[in-house]
Amino acid sequence: MSLAYPIVDHEYDVIVVGAGGAGLRATFGMAEAGLKTACVTKVFPTRSHTVAAQGGISAALGNISEDNWRWHFYDTIKGSDWLGDQDAIEYMCKNAMDAIVELEHYGVPFSRTPEGKIYQRPFGGMTTQYGEGPPAVRTCCAADRTGHAVLHTLYGQALRHHAEFFIEYFAIDLLMDEAGKCCGVLAWNLDDGTLHRFNAQMVVLATGGYGRAYFSCTSAHTCTGDGGGMALRAGLPLQDMEFVQFHPTGVYGAGCLITEGVRGEGGFLRNSEGERFMERYAPTAKDLASRDVVSRSMTMEIREGRGVGPEKDHIYLHLDHLSPEIIHERLPGIAETAKIFAGVDVTKEPIPVLPTVHYNMGGIPTNYHGEVVTLAGNDPDAIVPGLMAIGEAACVSVHGANRLGSNSLLDLVVFGRAAAHRAKEILTPGAAIKRAPQAATEQALARFDACRHAKGSMRTSEIRRNMQRTMQNHAAVFRTQESLADGCGKIAEVWASYAHLNVTDRSMVWNSDLVEALELENLLGQAMVTMFSAENRKESRGAHAHEDFSDRHDDEWLRHTVAWIDGNGQVMIDYRPVHLYTLTDDVAVVPPKKRVY
Repeated sequence: MSLAYPIVDHEYDVIVVGAGGAGLRATFGMAEAGLKTACVTKVFPTRSHTVAAQGGISAALGNISEDNWRWHFYDTIKGSDWLGDQDAIEYMCKNAMDAIVELEHYGVPFSRTPEGKIYQRPFGGMTTQYGEGPPAVRTCCAADRTGHAVLHTLYGQALRHHAEFFIEYFAIDLLMDEAGKCCGVLAWNLDDGTLHRFNAQMVVLATGGYGRAYFSCTSAHTCTGDGGGMALRAGLPLQDMEFVQFHPTGVYGAGCLITEGVRGEGGFLRNSEGERFMERYAPTAKDLASRDVVSRSMTMEIREGRGVGPEKDHIYLHLDHLSPEIIHERLPGIAETAKIFAGVDVTKEPIPVLPTVHYNMGGIPTNYHGEVVTLAGNDPDAIVPGLMAIGEAACVSVHGANRLGSNSLLDLVVFGRAAAHRAKEILTPGAAIKRAPQAATEQALARFDACRHAKGSMRTSEIRRNMQRTMQNHAAVFRTQESLADGCGKIAEVWASYAHLNVTDRSMVWNSDLVEALELENLLGQAMVTMFSAENRKESRGAHAHEDFSDRHDDEWLRHTVAWIDGNGQVMIDYRPVHLYTLTDDVAVVPPKKRVY
């Protein structure tokens, strides 16, 4: 097999796969630490999906009003519906301020207060005084293009520290040895069709989420969860995959994101009766309740006949009461998005919106250093040597069952930074690199070749559409035992149909037909694990709203789901304990209680 595919070998201390916010923060941090670092990315770095993040990045700076990182810690645990690991949440919230100041010094052009401080806005679920005080003004932003500002800045820093980039290279598979150590990754150069084996002391997966498993999502078409797909094929589990966040405000019909920052600046939702209905569902937080609460509230309004439009199937988001000056200064991108995708002038008309898949709380399980963990024997925190995961590809777990808005960009920079710090501690620059056995390369090549020469009866687009509609119809905002059980059967059929794949383009240069087929395989594994994990969890928690089990059951279900899938499409499920302990005595453990806003 290797004779048919000549392979170019590379050796680095660290290989980072993915060039979004997490990948770039880790890449330049590791290069800065003196490690020979390369970043492999399937799109140009500044086209990574972090560029689309709008609203901001959370940190208890207290620039607008009083704030405390311990309140942020509490809000994140409550937002997670107590499924978040409190040691990791402490690490993130305590390090948030330093991470933001670093970004400022690196050159992120944050919006400013009249005094010249970083401007901050309120965001859903962010409070003061451990939920007893008014909303926290905690989300730092660069107008409504924060991800764009952060990503471009981090790319500049990576170039400054002489990190090497392999751009438009598609990562095919992890290369593991017999002992379960990750030794590198095999990648395909789309530009000239060559295959490259990257051998390294450490591989860091920063490949983003798998939103494209659903029919309607805010994710770019590149968000196909390639890291999660590679991890599953390497025999590693994924964690908490049943928790998929729907953003309350995707543009109706298009799915494009309307940032929560709109509501942070004073925007609000109305039903067909002109009622600000969030006051009924979340009397205190109102339109700034957490995303799962707002999404469910909107869905209930539509179900009960109070939706807007000819089909009464969406909701209106109003900004038209805000001054045009405020909109131009703080929400210019949103005004543009609304005009292009909804045809509305936000200074005069409301935006039609509908909950849309936005974020994956689940992913590759890691500790707060970014090191991948797996269940080994009786150790639920056993480390997989040579492998890290960060960003949306990972499950640290700081978001638990539901992520708070503006904690995602924070997750990227804090844990990208943490991975760099850890690599500096445990790796020696220039140390000898152990290569994976040839069998690992042969196995990856065999899968690649089989996909390239697939001669079945179904096109990638047909299988993908079946997967997306199955996920949208059976694992959406509200779930029932019947819909999930039916969904398990249907997604298993879609998985089996991949054996009938037909790829018509056999070329090796810019073969988008083959790229999409490989991406589909990555998506399918995660769609399977998501559906089966959701069917298995007999409770409602955070984004997992189960109508037949409407309450949270901590006695049985305060635990992380970990799931594997074998080559025959059989999903195996086990559990890891939630870390109900902190790293230090600087903050106390928050015991579970009823979650209301």
